[in-house]
Amino acid sequence: MSVLTSPRGKTEVVHCRRTESQDIFCIKNLIRKFTQKLFGKLNIIYLLEKANLAVTLCNDKEELMAQATFMDYPNWNISRQDDWVSVFRELDREIPCTPLNTLFMHLFVAVDEYSIGCCKEIIRSVFKAVPELHFIFLIVPSYMSLGSTLITVFDQVGNVPCLTFEEDFGVHICHRQSHYPQLHIREARVEDHDDLMPIFMRHDTILREIYGEYFLAELIEAQDEENHAVVCEVEGIAVGFMSVCSRVNMELLHECFDLKPFHGLCNPHPDDVLEPPQNADRRSSSQASSKTTEDHRVSLFHDIMEGIQEQFAEEVLTEEPQSTVQSIYGSDLEDTDKLSKVSITEEEEYEVSGESSESVGPHKDMSNFRPIYRGAPTAFCIQLFCIDEKHEARSLDFMNFVFNLFPDKNFCIISLPHLTPEFVLIQNFVRIIPFNNCSLHQDLYVFHRAGLLRSINIRLATYADTPGIENLITTLILSERILHDLDQYNTAHRDSDGTPLQVFVAEVAEQIVGIAVVRNEMDIEYIRSHYNIEDFIYFSHHQREEHGHLHHFALNPIFRHYTKFFLKEILRLSLKSCLYYPIYPPYKRRKLQNPYAHSLTSALHYLVPVRPRRQIVYPLEKLGMNAPSKEVSKDLLSYALNHTNRKLTLEPKITVNAKIVVVGASNVGISFLETLVFCPHLKFNNLTLISTHGLPGKNFLATDQRSFLASDHCFNDKDYALMSLCSWVNVVVGRMTSIDRAAKQVLVSQEEIVLYDHLILCTGQQYQVPCPTGADISQLLTNREIPSSGKQWYTDIVPCNLFTLNDEEDCSKALAWIKSSSITTEGNIIVYGNTIDTYTTVEMLLSLGVTGSNIHLVQPPATSTITCINNYSVRSAVEDALSEAKVTIYQEALLAQWNDGQYPDPIRCASFTTPTKPFRLQCSMFFSFCDKNVDYETFKAFNDACLVYDGRLVIDTNFHTNDIAIRAAGSLTKFSNRYYSNEWTHSSFSSKEIGFHLAAAMLNLFDPTLETATEPPADLDRLIPMYKGPKIQGGILPGSYYYLHLAKPAIPTPLEVQMAQPDFGSEIVTGNAKLGNYFRIHINKYKMVETITCLSKEPFPASNYIRLFGQHEQVLNNLCTRYESKMITDLYDYFTEPWCMALFHDRFIDLRKELRQIITSKEEPDLPSLDQLARQIEDEEINLHEKPRKYLQKVFQDTIYKPLVEKSILDYLHYNQYHLPMYAWPGII
Repeated sequence: MSVLTSPRGKTEVVHCRRTESQDIFCIKNLIRKFTQKLFGKLNIIYLLEKANLAVTLCNDKEELMAQATFMDYPNWNISRQDDWVSVFRELDREIPCTPLNTLFMHLFVAVDEYSIGCCKEIIRSVFKAVPELHFIFLIVPSYMSLGSTLITVFDQVGNVPCLTFEEDFGVHICHRQSHYPQLHIREARVEDHDDLMPIFMRHDTILREIYGEYFLAELIEAQDEENHAVVCEVEGIAVGFMSVCSRVNMELLHECFDLKPFHGLCNPHPDDVLEPPQNADRRSSSQASSKTTEDHRVSLFHDIMEGIQEQFAEEVLTEEPQSTVQSIYGSDLEDTDKLSKVSITEEEEYEVSGESSESVGPHKDMSNFRPIYRGAPTAFCIQLFCIDEKHEARSLDFMNFVFNLFPDKNFCIISLPHLTPEFVLIQNFVRIIPFNNCSLHQDLYVFHRAGLLRSINIRLATYADTPGIENLITTLILSERILHDLDQYNTAHRDSDGTPLQVFVAEVAEQIVGIAVVRNEMDIEYIRSHYNIEDFIYFSHHQREEHGHLHHFALNPIFRHYTKFFLKEILRLSLKSCLYYPIYPPYKRRKLQNPYAHSLTSALHYLVPVRPRRQIVYPLEKLGMNAPSKEVSKDLLSYALNHTNRKLTLEPKITVNAKIVVVGASNVGISFLETLVFCPHLKFNNLTLISTHGLPGKNFLATDQRSFLASDHCFNDKDYALMSLCSWVNVVVGRMTSIDRAAKQVLVSQEEIVLYDHLILCTGQQYQVPCPTGADISQLLTNREIPSSGKQWYTDIVPCNLFTLNDEEDCSKALAWIKSSSITTEGNIIVYGNTIDTYTTVEMLLSLGVTGSNIHLVQPPATSTITCINNYSVRSAVEDALSEAKVTIYQEALLAQWNDGQYPDPIRCASFTTPTKPFRLQCSMFFSFCDKNVDYETFKAFNDACLVYDGRLVIDTNFHTNDIAIRAAGSLTKFSNRYYSNEWTHSSFSSKEIGFHLAAAMLNLFDPTLETATEPPADLDRLIPMYKGPKIQGGILPGSYYYLHLAKPAIPTPLEVQMAQPDFGSEIVTGNAKLGNYFRIHINKYKMVETITCLSKEPFPASNYIRLFGQHEQVLNNLCTRYESKMITDLYDYFTEPWCMALFHDRFIDLRKELRQIITSKEEPDLPSLDQLARQIEDEEINLHEKPRKYLQKVFQDTIYKPLVEKSILDYLHYNQYHLPMYAWPGII
């Protein structure tokens, strides 16, 4: 916040923010004729779309006061976008401008009364936001003066000619030093104590409480060769402090953190042990190659250290660290040949990987290996750091001074509690990945001495770069692929199919430190139609050739903080505005030299993940020539898309280091992680999933395994491929066995410890091994004679041929068992349970060739009057299909014994009791689908941790358990009894929606852009939340019936009872269940679609039908009227007609919201809105002489609403024409 004063004495409190699209109207209103003469006639939307940085200045009423737009190349066409440096070097060689330290102003507008103050405030804010920036250039026609505002911050340097016509342009410059200068750094003195203590106290008082009133003065006095204290000062006043020490506990760091990319922060030593010991039979064959690689790394690292030490020794001798423009650039421009020895260590796939890191896996010895470094430590640490908020953006100014204090050290490290918000200084450091079993509650950050160099240069690769690139990528998995692309670029500059290809290198002092391979994006129509790329760009303002595809990206970890600059330069030099980086499913990446192999890039955290779009399932044959183009409708391999563009290159992300641990890969847990990962402005470094089988979706295309179980249509294998959670989430494979709330840690599989700050429990409920009653059927007992012992956990040995199917891994094992045995031709299979999964499993067995007479469906006594298929027509059709397949059904049967009470493994026979007489079945395979429950080990972990458990884990409406750091959601939970709503649980709602709301509740803790959540009124706090998404189930039922049922969340009630209610509404039914063309829609009393049930012999587009839920029947083309007029005989055919394709479109909901806003807004000056009119009619405030509907239609026709609605609909159809070409609009014919 700053205060501006006008020449007339008026004041305004202003603040800066990034320019948004809603500012465009105000910006246009501030443009004057003088502005157009200075900057030319500009398309503001296009300008903002291509700008690297656009800043808006607002007052406290959020009124726009000024706006400025900056790019990384000049305006007025005085040079090519990719070659402006040479022009400015010729203009004035004393100005060391580079792409790293320079921006160009392309527009400035301001409210006239405050223009001078606004200009200075924006310039100061820009220098503050971009620490590397030192020059801002302004190019204007030479005959134009800058006016009274811009002249106050810009000085003329000279004139340059235009490229396209004969006219000179004046070049004006603005220096950082005049607005937000580099800080002066010096050694601390005791007298600095009084200046610094207020800064410390604003942040924390703990140090004073522990060490006393004068701890800072004592720390300054205690300086010696190993301990130094430095301050930064402004106008003689100390505004920041740093204490550094050369004593570092290297042994602890080596044990806890993966420091291999930095050679353990030690000098290379011939006795270093960098690789794990190998088995005796393998050692002889691989020892030579291993030794060669190790020697290569040591020699490279030695060259780096030697070169950097020589360079910085030269800087110490020749320069004094003063806050002058000359000292800022001198070190990079003088004696750069001294850095010729700075060769680069391997850029490992470090920090971000396309594969999840697994803490519990088969290679325990390998994962527990720690390299041994015997060389001298070459790192010092920052012990204490504090700086005034006004000068925080210049924190990096400390580093050059403190490195000079330790000329023999090459690394600076700092460790922080992981809940510490990321501040400016450590944004330039590299965060080190801890080992899986690290127990420190600290994050470690590293900065290399060479990271201070500002001479990094990005350029196109040449033949001469090949040795340096080979040296850089020698240890990369895809090094051969990268070198092949390099050779192809040097040979032809394009692929064999004609796709343009470019290779860029990052260079420091003539050494290659990074490489990127970029092609033109050829599938841009597919990307636009399948991904929400328009969340980040206005697609129509980007030419086809401006979209680039990033194939490979590697940058030395030392220069990791230049990643965004590297990406920005790629865009500028390649004349592109967007880059796309796909991540293909793991099974497609296993073959390294295939088209899907993209190098795993550490730049991933600097890109934004793009949400996939839900696709319409088109009836292509019916649409014919009106179907979408093949570019849109083609079926490519699914991949997760990541993106950056010019606007994002200077947009910072908020880093969240809090350890968020999710237990259970249920749909709730996956939805929770998906929501966090797709927050484009947040970067979560510590997301961990603990799951028995890791992330789901690994068996892509193995759809048969999924048909064992019914689907709730939350996620499928394609959805998992589109998310690529393995790129963002650490996965610990194992089972949670205990929770230590005091230490905030989870024990996994009795051995692995996982630390947490926030624990999210989403384990759900699983089918359990059934516990036989033990009844002896020889005594002819009935169910009534067996004492009820409540729900019990089975504790005996689990038979090898007993299967409880809960996820795709379980299904895979069952399928492997069936295929490896002769069960398809002989042997009885018992399917025990009364859930819908029993029916889908029976159908799966029949489809695998199991004879129906060998399948026995045994249903235990029902615990409710509601069956799993709450529709008599569907249920009777399925039962008839079972009978036709000769599957035997037993009802109300309780499991009594396995193997007549003998040793149960394997199960050879099973005994059951019924209300009449017991029976015994031979058994080769037993599927159990008894009621789901919480796993015993999970329950024990909750119980031992003293979490409140009452049949399920108890939570409040904000997902909290009785521990504020532990949240829970899903079928695992129930609401506290204080809500008096025991019949409602999360099981009643959509799991995907529950996960989204759970993430939304967590984001309030981490996202500063969200408004602070207000506490609900006391009465509302007693109400449970009601979610609106439909509850869905579907699958393939016996008889090869494709089944889908979706309904509004509700307390389960028999369908017959629902239909008997006076406010039931109506139902629309076509077809016959037994004929396999059954389609039922329930329309409630408000004429909204509330339930859909489909049973068909043919596959149908379930994702389309799900979009019908919640729609008004009139939106469905007056569905009720047409049905009553007998115009609809087949709903399957009805919903393949071209008119309804928009209903299935993913942005149709946005159109509805827009139309709703038009109707509710007051457009006519003397008339209430339509919404207000409807309320007045309802409240009888208006006396009508005609029907209310007719009156409202008349008002709609005669006022501004009709043209507004029509325009909105036509704009929607035109904008989404690539998805909806079957619609016509004016002018198309």
